[in-house]
This record gives sequence, structure tokens and C-alpha cells, in this order.
Amino acid sequence: MRLLIIGGSGFLGGELARRAVAAGHETCATYAARPPDTRRNVPPDVSWHALDLRDPARPAEVMARVAPSVVVNASSGGPDWEVTAEGGVRVAAAVAARGCRLVHVSSDAVFSGDAGRYDETCLPDPVTPYGAAKAAAETGVRLLAPDAVVVRTSLIIGDGRSLSVHEQHVHDLVAGARDGVLFTDVVRCPVQVADLAAALLELAASEVVGVRHVAGPDALTRHELGVLVARRDGLDPARLPAGRQVDGARRGALDVRLDSRVTRRGLRTRLRGAREFLAEPPT
Repeated sequence: MRLLIIGGSGFLGGELARRAVAAGHETCATYAARPPDTRRNVPPDVSWHALDLRDPARPAEVMARVAPSVVVNASSGGPDWEVTAEGGVRVAAAVAARGCRLVHVSSDAVFSGDAGRYDETCLPDPVTPYGAAKAAAETGVRLLAPDAVVVRTSLIIGDGRSLSVHEQHVHDLVAGARDGVLFTDVVRCPVQVADLAAALLELAASEVVGVRHVAGPDALTRHELGVLVARRDGLDPARLPAGRQVDGARRGALDVRLDSRVTRRGLRTRLRGAREFLAEPPT
């Protein structure tokens, strides 16, 4: 498999690149600003390419140079509409023109949380700019590349050695390096980055199409997740401030539980729950 990872310099993209190289895949990856430092746990056997997803012509140019058999779009532009929504559609258009396979990584942010539990048949109803951008990208991908697989996931957590934004947030709150609280009324199904990357590569090599949910089986509040991260990393969880999102001025999705049972039945990769993968200190 000749793999192109869009967003390879990011947290998930880096794990994908490491696992793809270890599995023997010819691996190419993109970065937005500068290539990652190969001395910092990034495999040297990756071919790096600059890619600004806001440039309409650039995705097709990179794919013409790389000639991938599979593209995994693991980019993260947050609520930036040009990157997250339009960029995702541009990648899908370039993939469709070349006839290669696409795995598009989406988010549980496409849901409002009003229904609580969401399986793969549920339609997006976002309530945040980020969720709206992700939902728009999903629509474009499914129209332009109907043979693609759209993978919705949840909060991505690392192993304590390389911290995700969620883990870093916990560390900063404990240290008093930032203001804020961890919500006791916001529920998600966190997934370990290695599990997610393994599942994405498995789906990339499969013939699966359509929407798939890849998240952990444990539904936790943001505060419960923070306590688990703090305990794993030897921090004092009592220093984590708690609060409720409903008490704030900005609306956000509350209870979003991705139901991944259908997807899990078709995967060899085991998706661990946060209570399991956060039970042990990093090695």
C-alpha cells in the first residue's frame, strides 16, 4: 500500500505515519507549515510534502507527485472553514479524480448531543462552528468519493509520553498554567491514539465504504477523563477545577456517545475504553 497521510505532522497523523512505516507501507505525509523534526519520534522513512488545504490546486498537485493508492485525511483545522470544510472537499475531489481510496477522519462534533447515543446511521446536527465544518466535509466526501470511508471518532488520548491537546489541558490546569474548568456535564467516548491509528490503517486496507464510528466503549465526562489522565501521570486530580458547560454563555454539544459496536464487529483492532488504557502509568 502506498499511503498518503494528510496532516501527518499532527498528533494522530504522526502515529499513523509511525505505524504505517512499521507495517512496511510506503508512506508519504503532508505538513502545513514545516516538516516535523525526525529526531522527535517521527520515522525517517516518510516522504514529506507541503500542503496548504486552502490552496484549491495543491491537493491534486501533491497527489500527482505521490501517486498514492490510499489517502488518509487526518488533518485538523479546527473551526477554520477553509481548512476543515473546503479542504476536506478538495482532498475528496482530488482522490476521485485519481481513483484511489480515501479514509476521511471526522468527529463526534458533527452531533448536537440531544440524542445522547449516536450510531453510524445518525445524520449530523452540529451546534458549533467546528462541528458544522466537519459535517460539511463529510457531505462533500460522500458525494464526490462515494467509495470512501468516513470515520467519526471522539477525544483522542495519548500514552503520557506524547500528549494530546486534551492531556496537555489537564497538565496545564493542574499546574495553574491556564484558566478554565473541566466540564462535568459533557460526555464523550475517548479513544487511544494507537488504537485509532491501527483501526484507520485496517480500514484503509479493506473494502469498507460509508460511515464508521471508531471510539472507545467508555462514556466519560470531561472531568472524569481529566481525573484518569492526572492519576496516570502522577498529578493531583484534586487540583482539577470542575464546572458545567450549561452554566456558560456558549452552547456546545453535551452528551455525545458514539456507538461503535457495528464497526468494532468488523475490526481486528481492539478499541479499549479509557478506564483501561489510562489505568497504567506510561512506560
